Amino acid sequence: MDLEKLFMTRQSTREYDPDKTVSDGDLLEICRLAKLAPSAVNSQPYILHIVTGEKAKAFSPNVQVLGSNKWASDCPAFIALEEGKPAVVERLGQRLTKTEFLPIDIGIVSAYIVLAAENMGIQTCILGMRNEKGIAKFLGLKEGAKFPLVIALGYAKEGYPVREKKRRAFEENVTITK
Repeated sequence: MDLEKLFMTRQSTREYDPDKTVSDGDLLEICRLAKLAPSAVNSQPYILHIVTGEKAKAFSPNVQVLGSNKWASDCPAFIALEEGKPAVVERLGQRLTKTEFLPIDIGIVSAYIVLAAENMGIQTCILGMRNEKGIAKFLGLKEGAKFPLVIALGYAKEGYPVREKKRRAFEENVTITK
């Protein structure tokens, strides 16, 4: 797909066709491509957990906190991003720069996931509302595991519109210094 078209069509989709599944092969390919994302000192401080099939339906309450994301019950797949431990060199860099790189790395890999999916014709929605304890229990992981984001994946319901991008004027967000 043309890069600008990819950027123009990728959006947060909140109506999925519950009868159309995303294949395991496509989900694994999305994750393979996402792992090409840059990260601080190439630490790749995350684990991508794919939840699909009947398990996706059982997983959806973990992203429906306080009544949010009701549409997620029809979502055929999720990728839960688990925080890993930053490499020693990264932790040293964080102390020196007073910058935490882990959230930046999670954001970058999330962008790669949603763009790889959109390029394959699979729609996504990045979810910040989530029950981390519930996700850890669901995945059989220790309590205390951190899941800063979950990404819903599937095929939009027929007729779901691609919305016009509404952005600030270019000059409000972009400067150039010579």
